[in-house]
Amino acid sequence: MDFLHRHIEALIFCAPEPLTTLEIVKCLSEMFGTEIPLDHVEEAVYDLRKKYNQEDFAFALEHIGGGYQFLTKPAYQTSISILLRQQSQKRLSTAQMETLSIIAYKQPITKGEVEQIRGVNSDYSVQKLLEKELIEIKGKSEGVGKPIIYGTSQKFMEYFGINSIQDLPQPKDFSQPENQIGEERE
Repeated sequence: MDFLHRHIEALIFCAPEPLTTLEIVKCLSEMFGTEIPLDHVEEAVYDLRKKYNQEDFAFALEHIGGGYQFLTKPAYQTSISILLRQQSQKRLSTAQMETLSIIAYKQPITKGEVEQIRGVNSDYSVQKLLEKELIEIKGKSEGVGKPIIYGTSQKFMEYFGINSIQDLPQPKDFSQPENQIGEERE
């Protein structure tokens, strides 16, 4: 069974985005010329996740974006953040992050609606988010002029390490200041 594990490990390692168990089954079935049972693949993925959760490894096999991907463990966040800061040209600007937040929480949404919320023109931010494939065109609105509707993409899920939009933090998850106006101190 190690043979199957190594093939699955190689597929997940080489995949540029999270790989689903069904994609793994399809690939292995084509390669071996016979149907590979889904439960064998799921069992192998479970074993691999267990293996990479050990302290011997700097990375783990994580379930993210509906599939599986190797990700570095939180203990190595500092060294990785230095590397990412050095590659800051790929980071999101404040305007892009604001625009992306609005799209994520209000999707599907038109650029005009984003601009109404932000209060400024969002052409550049929307264009950059499309280029980075964090948002995608979801269709056209039925409103006047049939403006384009935007929503988040699968790459957005991967970028922020979530499996669905429901995993986004909700307003109740944000801490409130201790002393709000009109409240009595305990």
